[in-house]
Amino acid sequence: MDSTTSTILVLVIIFFSTFVRSALGFGDALIAMPLLAFVVGMQVATPLVAMGASTIAFVILLKSWRKVEIKAAWRLVVSTWIGIPIGLYFLKEAPESLIKAILGILLVGFSLYNLISPKLPQLKTEKWSYVTGFLAGILGGAYNTNGPPVVVYGMLRKWSPEKFRATLQGYFLPTGAAILIGHGLAGMWTPEVVRLYAYCLPVIVGAVLLGGWVNQKIPKGKFDKIIYGFLVIVGVLLIVK
Repeated sequence: MDSTTSTILVLVIIFFSTFVRSALGFGDALIAMPLLAFVVGMQVATPLVAMGASTIAFVILLKSWRKVEIKAAWRLVVSTWIGIPIGLYFLKEAPESLIKAILGILLVGFSLYNLISPKLPQLKTEKWSYVTGFLAGILGGAYNTNGPPVVVYGMLRKWSPEKFRATLQGYFLPTGAAILIGHGLAGMWTPEVVRLYAYCLPVIVGAVLLGGWVNQKIPKGKFDKIIYGFLVIVGVLLIVK
């Protein structure tokens, strides 16, 4: 695949994944990571998605920062910071095929969970936030997929939709910054990554604006099922590849 073709594919993937994140509040890495892994490999996809995710969170928070539930987010943030170095080590040392297979299993499991929508009990205490954040840090450092554990935790805590969306961005921004620093220290900010990120910036801003508009227009339930069904297919492809 030549450079021009791969760059165009990267821009299309980033636009779509950012659009989903802006419309739903999360999900960009779940879409972008496996697709970018096919195009540019995990070593480029991981820092590129991290840069994009932090940019998305910043742009969204420009409007919704007052709605962030700080009390619910700080425990998750701190414990995530602790787990990130473990995830970075796993990314550098584990075979790429193993990483893709694990990511595929994660995608299928998380997507089926959302499609089935099980009736789970409400968590009455914040004590599970530390375990959730630590697991999210490992997944975030390795695959930029720290979202699923936190999303499930938020569902179990029965956060309101407004608090859910805003608090996720308040969580993703500081944890994303830590992941970015970790990638930089690990030598993953290569010229190719920086070049692709520069191309992606205007695409990200446009997708955030469009996703925010769609968020107000499309019934979330139907849109969610389309996205999660697509993620099941992508996850299966990663597992069998």
